[in-house]
Amino acid sequence: MAKKRPVRWHIAVFLAPAVLVYSAIMILPLFSTLNLSLFTRTDGGTGFVGLQNFRTLFGDPRWSAAFWNALGNNLWFFAVHMLVQNPIGILLAALLSLPRLRFSAFYRTAIFIPTILSFVVVGFIWKLILSPLWGIAPDLLDMVGLKSLFAPWLGKEEYALTTLALISVWQFVGIPMMLIYAALLSIPDEIIEAAEMDGITGWSQFWRIKLPLILPAIGIISVLTFVGNFNAFDLIYVSQGALAGPNFATDILGTFLYRTFFGFQLQLGDPHMGAAIATAMFGIILVGVCLYLFLIQTRLRRYQF
Repeated sequence: MAKKRPVRWHIAVFLAPAVLVYSAIMILPLFSTLNLSLFTRTDGGTGFVGLQNFRTLFGDPRWSAAFWNALGNNLWFFAVHMLVQNPIGILLAALLSLPRLRFSAFYRTAIFIPTILSFVVVGFIWKLILSPLWGIAPDLLDMVGLKSLFAPWLGKEEYALTTLALISVWQFVGIPMMLIYAALLSIPDEIIEAAEMDGITGWSQFWRIKLPLILPAIGIISVLTFVGNFNAFDLIYVSQGALAGPNFATDILGTFLYRTFFGFQLQLGDPHMGAAIATAMFGIILVGVCLYLFLIQTRLRRYQF
């Protein structure tokens, strides 16, 4: 007669605090938002309208134009991070992992420090730096003979969003750098020594040996970048305000959600339409993450060390 396996109650006991906290601050608000998006204001309070809020968001020109503008800006914000931040982070990690590099610990700390700064501090400082009236950017460019290139980048529609994206890159490039740096350090010395014995050294070693081994880490960084950029709000709000000027050129889904949900100036807040926008953001992020998990991650070759 087979012995009955004991019930491992201790697993539930250890998991319960984390599950309860996560459910209280993540799961319950998520379902509350989904539920709120299915209702609208009526004379008697609120009434169930099903998917009508989403039809208004995507079908009403007054709402759809603002939504697609914010979504397009979000995609550009993400593209700048993917094309600038992550490659620079990989390059910095490769340089800092060189065994003969002196003061590498100092460089890592200096590059990572901006990531722990407040968005308010970063946004305010860069507004001062780039100000055409009292900023130091014109003087710095003048010192190297490039003052003619200066423009009020935060005040021009064609430059404002890219400028803010590059400011965000400056602040957060330390995160992919440290993650890739940790992945490079996890590569066994035996693999590197074998490559050197075969005459593969320098950057050729990085491209042919190290890069394929850290592709899973790069994939995770890409997903984190995608999720983080679609949740972006703070830097835009601090630098350009809730209206995300000039002329909504820096408006992203986060600021669009804020104005809709809470209202701003003469615009009254509508929690139900705001919940619809938040639900659409959740769907976009969910689809993006699922595409990575099922189309990219499953095809990545992983190596066990």
